[in-house]
Amino acid sequence: MDALSENLFTYIVEHFRLSEEQLEAAQERAEADDTSMEDAMIAMELIPAEGIAMALAHNSNSVPVDLSRFRMEPELLAELPVSAMRQHRVLPIARVGKTLTVAVDDPFNVIALETVSAQAGMKLMTVIVPGNVLDEAIENRLSDTAGYGDADGQNLQSALEQFSDEDLTTQELGQNYDMDDSMEEADLKPVIRIVNSILVEALRKRCSDIHIEPERDTTRVRYRIDGVLVPAGSPPKALYSAIVSRLKIMSNLDIAEHRVPQDGRCRIRALDKEVDIRVSILPLIHGEKIVMRILDKSNLPKGLGSLGLDPHSQDCFGRALSQPYGMIFVTGPTGSGKTTTLYSALQELNDPETNIVTVEDPVEYQLMGINQVQTHAEVGLTFAAGLRSILRQDPDIVLVGEVRDFETASIAVQAALTGHLVLSTLHTNDAPGAVSRLNNMGIEPFMLASALILAQAQRLYRRVCPSCRQEATITIEDLRKNHFDVSGLDFDTKTVYEPGGCLKCGNGGYKGRGGIMEIMEVNEDLREMIMKGANTNELRRAAIERGMITLQRAGLNKVFEGLTTLDDILRITSSV
Repeated sequence: MDALSENLFTYIVEHFRLSEEQLEAAQERAEADDTSMEDAMIAMELIPAEGIAMALAHNSNSVPVDLSRFRMEPELLAELPVSAMRQHRVLPIARVGKTLTVAVDDPFNVIALETVSAQAGMKLMTVIVPGNVLDEAIENRLSDTAGYGDADGQNLQSALEQFSDEDLTTQELGQNYDMDDSMEEADLKPVIRIVNSILVEALRKRCSDIHIEPERDTTRVRYRIDGVLVPAGSPPKALYSAIVSRLKIMSNLDIAEHRVPQDGRCRIRALDKEVDIRVSILPLIHGEKIVMRILDKSNLPKGLGSLGLDPHSQDCFGRALSQPYGMIFVTGPTGSGKTTTLYSALQELNDPETNIVTVEDPVEYQLMGINQVQTHAEVGLTFAAGLRSILRQDPDIVLVGEVRDFETASIAVQAALTGHLVLSTLHTNDAPGAVSRLNNMGIEPFMLASALILAQAQRLYRRVCPSCRQEATITIEDLRKNHFDVSGLDFDTKTVYEPGGCLKCGNGGYKGRGGIMEIMEVNEDLREMIMKGANTNELRRAAIERGMITLQRAGLNKVFEGLTTLDDILRITSSV
């Protein structure tokens, strides 16, 4: 009877009314095929495929289920890595609070279930499914949920582990590149599987950018997760040219061109949502490097209230947006969330009575009800030219993607002075630095003082994982040693958190990001200082005296709230 216990065997015989002759025939079939008794009974159609699951459910006081009736929620797949699902033969199908319901084919495999429970950090509730159904669900249904357009999307590492030497095509660097051959290579199943897996894994891990880099003998894939690059795998170098071709075809780029950079865009459907992907290709000495920016519109905040700002920042920003005209500048380094903040502001202002026009390079998210212009410098459509044309389109609100030169800055200031609300970005370290930057571009102080209503600097911090964070203590002296401004702080020691590491955060200790802001509202006192040519330090001191919360202090507040760590705030504010 092999794996069947006496109780299970008795249940099957009685429930399906098997005769002695049928049991003897099943035993002979099992010995002849070198298989188990239960497999032989299923093959001979003496019992249905779900018969073993019914017997197991009866003996374990559990219930058999039909997986086809369950809708696989993509977020459940993040509770366990695919490798753990395969190894321990479990499939998460539902979650309520701290209880995870998993489908299994052997509810008596206590060691596997305890291991899974510890990995997920949750109590398990089991339901029973036939073994062949469980195999199919793990291998195929998970892939279907992850894929985009076909059933080949899967975990990247598992996709790479499936290759053998026979799967690989060879095309060494320096050989003649044939476009027809490249097209054929790009359509190979292994290539499609790898590309799908790279994209799906990136979405599952909340990645913002994908880097695919050729090296001399290997290929490297890295994901930028919460602002930090994380290694993700190494596809075979022999398939690299086909991977590049596949991505070029998806992005409508020239697959025969390898000498110059190319930029493209594509849209994919994965994990029950559609995302845009901006593709940049750069020729290197060992091949073409690909960087893909993932633009997930579902993550875009619906307004300022969705940004998670502190009350002071939200009040200041809200007051500035309620002004009928003037200039608002959002500043910070690349990747600090400036575009997200500006789009949130636009969605706050977007209504049928308002004409909003933007000029951007590139247009990252397409917003309903907003007129968006993409710059094309090669045909003369620069920020300045686009802005000049926009002002003839009867706008109420104008967004300029970035002020880079005197011409753009001058037109933007004139627009603000003639009754338009103008929003834009600058690359400065702090909010008062926006004034000096515009002065250096050639904008007269008296014009800037009249036009500017708010300058804001921001950074993105990493949220410490709430499931594995560890308590720590800091003192005023610790803050002083790290050059924090401790004026106004009243404590000897304070409890904060440090990162741990668990499955939910990929053992990184952080999961997700939030924003901190330094907002300088331009009141009459500051306006007078700007007209007199005050420098950045003078403006900073005056703004702090009038209630401005610096980036460093805003970050420290997040540390005290238990949302992030002191090390991460030091990382993002060390330049201010």
